[in-house]
Amino acid sequence: MSTFGKFPRTFWIANTIELFERWAWYGFFFLFANYLTGSSDLGGLEFSQSQKGTIMGVGTGILYFLPVLTGAIADRYGYKKVLAMAFVIYASAFALFPQVSSFTAVFIMYIYLALGAALFKPVISATIAKTTTKDTSSIGFGIFYMMVNIGAFFGPMVTLLFKDRFHLVFYISAGIILLNFLLLIFYKEYRQESEQERSGTKENSSLLRTFGEIFRNMASICKDFKFLLFLLIVAGFWTMYNQLFFTLPVFISQWVDTSVLFRFFDTYIPFISANYSPAPDVMEAEFVANMDALFIIALQILVSTVVMRWKPLHSMTAGFLVCSAGMALTLFSQNVLFTMIAILVFALGEMAGSPKITEYIGRIAPKDRKALYMGYSFIPVFLGNVFAGIISGNVYQAMSDKVTLTEKYAAENGLQLAEGLTSNEYFNEVARQSNLSPQELTNRLWDIFEPSRMWIVILSIGVAATLGLFIYDRITSKKKTTAI
Repeated sequence: MSTFGKFPRTFWIANTIELFERWAWYGFFFLFANYLTGSSDLGGLEFSQSQKGTIMGVGTGILYFLPVLTGAIADRYGYKKVLAMAFVIYASAFALFPQVSSFTAVFIMYIYLALGAALFKPVISATIAKTTTKDTSSIGFGIFYMMVNIGAFFGPMVTLLFKDRFHLVFYISAGIILLNFLLLIFYKEYRQESEQERSGTKENSSLLRTFGEIFRNMASICKDFKFLLFLLIVAGFWTMYNQLFFTLPVFISQWVDTSVLFRFFDTYIPFISANYSPAPDVMEAEFVANMDALFIIALQILVSTVVMRWKPLHSMTAGFLVCSAGMALTLFSQNVLFTMIAILVFALGEMAGSPKITEYIGRIAPKDRKALYMGYSFIPVFLGNVFAGIISGNVYQAMSDKVTLTEKYAAENGLQLAEGLTSNEYFNEVARQSNLSPQELTNRLWDIFEPSRMWIVILSIGVAATLGLFIYDRITSKKKTTAI
């Protein structure tokens, strides 16, 4: 308790703001893939998997690229003002989302939403850093990470209750963001003085000059081949990791039989089966995928205790491998219990590897350039989102998309179908003409086209990143030994 008492009030305010922001973000983001590709009779937009991959990949990638610029804006104009601007953009974007339905309009709206997130991210992270000390930073960031996952878990659990009225999902996220305006009243500005202010010279550079300095620093970072190689390897990890949001909810919705899970909850916890089931014997795909956040909330402290004494590269290598196996296996079977075990494996790898990335970058950064290196740690996240969009878009559509495979099956069997059918109507009509039930048609498509082959793609990416990190570790370790 004495350690908790060392944190200033703004630390707790910032953590609560982060909880609500993650609640609002994941409340819509976990449902976003199925919203973009779902059947229109269920409120979806019926975009192709390729279009979904473009929106989520490019849009989320931009979100993680912009903080290097938005961080400079926050340093110049103040954290509190930038947080307020972020909340305005967030809330307005969520409110406007239900009004757009074309690919171009949705893409632009998502970029606008990403701008709000990009303004928010560097400010809240910097606030946590500035409100902790050397003695309290470890537990302080542990609390922060826990808040992220609490928000990530409860956000979808709330919005899933309104999935049949998807416009309410966006409005709920907007309402949660608006709560942060109340917390902002109690937020204390924690902006460091610039070198010029500390030296007494009141000269202020223009924002454009600040951006110019940022890009010059980026050029200097590119000269550090070791750092760039590490970032490229980690980009492979994030490409695999992001399939949790980009691909897994769609795969579960299209292929996984969740009836066993439904019957369990219907027997023992009927509230869940009544509220997280779109139809009898079916559980919401996002409910199943969201078990990742629940596992992290329950096990993060235990896993952190186990790996805390491991070297960061060793922990990352083990984490990457376990995480890759878990994510690949989530796409391997139609059995929901198998899927949930695979999500647990994925979560264990995530807890072991992901937190160590930031720790390692902090260790290898030169003492006089730590802040600069930490600022550019967004690069693999940016690349990972862009590449993940390609994998979950074009690759998934060609190999595993149920809509595409149903059309292929209908063409191969000479079935004649009317124009203008929704995705669900089309699938049900193909099942009728084939004298099969919808589940029987799903199983036949599974046997003929083997959509589970996606697991090989995901595992290959993860193993490549793991192998790259292992070789990187051996090479850098030898250099240290030679230097000694």
